[in-house]
Amino acid sequence: MSTDTADVATAARSIRNPVLAGFHPDPSILRVGDDFYLATSTFEWYPGVRIHHSRDLVNWRTLGGIITDRRLLDLRGCGDSNGVWAPDLTYHDGEFHLVYSDVASFASGYWDPQNFLVTAPDIAGPWSDPVKLHGRGFDAALFHDDDGTSWLLSMSADWRPGRDRFGGIEIQQYDRAARRLVGRPRILFTGTPVGVTEGPHLYRHDGWYWLITAEGGTSWEHQVTVARSRELFGPYEVDPDGPLLTSVGRPDLRLQKAGHGSLVRTQDGEWYLAHLVGRPYSPLGSCVLGRETAIQRVDWPSGGWPRVPGGVPADEVAAPDLPTHPWPAEPVTDHFDDAELGHCWSTLRRPATTDWVDLRTRPSHLRIHGGQSPVGRQAPSLVARRVGATHCSLETVVEFDPVDHRQLAGITAYYNTLNWHHLYLTRADDGRTVLELLSSDNGRRTPYPDLTVDASGVTRVGLRAVFDGPVVRFDYDLGAGWQRLSVDLDATILSDEHAALIIDGEPAAWGFTGAFLGLWVQDLGGDGVHADFDLATYREH
Repeated sequence: MSTDTADVATAARSIRNPVLAGFHPDPSILRVGDDFYLATSTFEWYPGVRIHHSRDLVNWRTLGGIITDRRLLDLRGCGDSNGVWAPDLTYHDGEFHLVYSDVASFASGYWDPQNFLVTAPDIAGPWSDPVKLHGRGFDAALFHDDDGTSWLLSMSADWRPGRDRFGGIEIQQYDRAARRLVGRPRILFTGTPVGVTEGPHLYRHDGWYWLITAEGGTSWEHQVTVARSRELFGPYEVDPDGPLLTSVGRPDLRLQKAGHGSLVRTQDGEWYLAHLVGRPYSPLGSCVLGRETAIQRVDWPSGGWPRVPGGVPADEVAAPDLPTHPWPAEPVTDHFDDAELGHCWSTLRRPATTDWVDLRTRPSHLRIHGGQSPVGRQAPSLVARRVGATHCSLETVVEFDPVDHRQLAGITAYYNTLNWHHLYLTRADDGRTVLELLSSDNGRRTPYPDLTVDASGVTRVGLRAVFDGPVVRFDYDLGAGWQRLSVDLDATILSDEHAALIIDGEPAAWGFTGAFLGLWVQDLGGDGVHADFDLATYREH
């Protein structure tokens, strides 16, 4: 390709949203040299804080997660949609700084958040032991000022009945050398009448301090608010023209829930905003894919306010004037040939340690030692990957020899402890090995006894879960080819909207994650059973 042709190709490229499909919320974007990094929330899933890498803002690859062991965070007992909220990634004085919140509850006006900071000389680590910061609120973020000082921001939670639980944006100095907070905290910004002010990010540009916050809550009323001040501690003036970005009042838009943004500047001075979105299956309907990450171009004239064209999330935006940099495509099939789980996989509430995730004992197989029941929050045995498209499937081959009904191994379409569909091998009372199907809708379990399949004498069983828009279907192969179970299951129960539960005005449950496809082994009797998975093939249709 000639230089002229290459330049034209670069200029014509577009960012197609979402850039991170499936459960990738609360993006914090950062540029270091020619590399762009995105950190996203993971809640009850390991590895915590997924990191994504790009050189052109168009093509992204997943580097895996930073919180890979309990030294950095212990998620045993973590509730649904608790855990790792809204990470913040910055770079200063040759070190990456990652701040993350561990939120333990959200009932009766309490959150019980705890914020931590880890640092590393390289995005791949090694990461330091965590510094315990304050627990006064969540969505904590670091700001490194031009004078060399660093400051921690967060929302300020107020538990008192009758008060605004979102009490404003708080700031406190962080001493990097001493690795602790110093001085007194103060409220920097109390938000706009939209309320639910959270997700702060602070920037220094054009002689101003620019405060970016999320408001309206992380659903249909979400927005990105901009305020500025000449002084660090304010007062902060809100953009008189309204939010930088929102999809409120525009149910016709493909990308909804636009909010929780962070800014990045390219090497050539172009500005972009990374933010979360949702793609409902119907207008203001279920977002089975969860909250995803999109990127918008920002026009920022000297002396003026930043502007996203139209103020709404676009499906496609002009890419920066940077050389194109694609990454190798992820293999469709994971043959489990490596000694570690691939970056596409996550594990529920416990890291993928060798005591239950074994890729070495039997080469080219994933051996999963059974864990707790679907409601167990200490040691479940679920290895899963995000659903990234409305039409997709996960296919596997499993070897499993159950001895009773307390031993189950199979494939699942999963959202949380209360909402899932599971096709599994187990042992019937008459001694046969059988395939059974079980669904849970907000904890109400539905068996399908008429669909039970006799799998006696079959060593290797093929299992497949298929997302077909609002429907989940299951297939099996006992050696004579694929057969479909004759039931269409509701995929929309695997959504944020379905999982959320408000009782007497108080949140009894939230839904902040997204649908997963996974390999699930349960050992309800604690007998030490395991299942071997020969491969896993994920396709988007």
